[in-house]
Amino acid sequence: MGKVSVLIVDDAPFIRDLIKKGLRSQLPGIEMEDAADGRKAQTMLSRQSFDLILCDWEMPEMSGLELLTWCRSEEAHQKTPFIMVTSRGDKDNVMQAIQAGVSDFVGKPFTNEQLITKVKKALSRVGKLEALVARGPQRATSAFANDSLSALTGNQPAPAPATRAPSGGGKTNFGQGQLRLANASMACVIKALSLKEAVLIVKRGDNLPQVLDNAVLDLEQGEEVQEIARLNGYLHSVAALEPKPSSEWLQLFFRFVDKDPAKLEYLSRLIARGTAQKHYVPGA
Repeated sequence: MGKVSVLIVDDAPFIRDLIKKGLRSQLPGIEMEDAADGRKAQTMLSRQSFDLILCDWEMPEMSGLELLTWCRSEEAHQKTPFIMVTSRGDKDNVMQAIQAGVSDFVGKPFTNEQLITKVKKALSRVGKLEALVARGPQRATSAFANDSLSALTGNQPAPAPATRAPSGGGKTNFGQGQLRLANASMACVIKALSLKEAVLIVKRGDNLPQVLDNAVLDLEQGEEVQEIARLNGYLHSVAALEPKPSSEWLQLFFRFVDKDPAKLEYLSRLIARGTAQKHYVPGA
């Protein structure tokens, strides 16, 4: 029985580890290697071939789109399944990746089921799935229910206006945003913001967010030209805003995992502009 190898490319160690854990739990016979950016992945691909590439879009040195374009120009990798694992779900980016030859998408944040479904689909297309299914436990999935690109072009919820939360300190001007979890999306206000994390206030719902959930924080800023920052991360802390079990509001500490200099520079500008407008409290 031949081996099946996967290359995982993402500048965030947390995301790489999350993908490895997910694949290992359902496909224990799979062999995995990882790279922190597209340039390192290109070097690895110049030396060896993989049965599947799972790649982030926004990375330093070389982006996922640039790596995809290079792969499709190389005879050895022209037919290798290439899945983009990204928070870039708008139609223009999706079409750009399709034209470059992408095989499929996994939208951040993702559940383990969504990841495994897409990986199994890709490996099945190249006749490699059979080499793995007998090695690990099989769990019912949604029959490739998240199979179409509509999950990225039409099914992502539009950013909702944030509900005003109690400030706890008399201030009422907060930055607005949207927190996207794997199975839910919620409006939020940003109580504090730094290069490492954001303190978010969200209204309590039926499903409580959990510590270590991977998520994407969408921030819309800019008066003349609309800018959207898609910041990948995970929930480091979840607590009631008020010291009582019936608290209507939750305070979340959201840790960023992106290492992309462009995102860090964007976040710096966001903090500077927000601080000047009294939207954020710096130094979270």
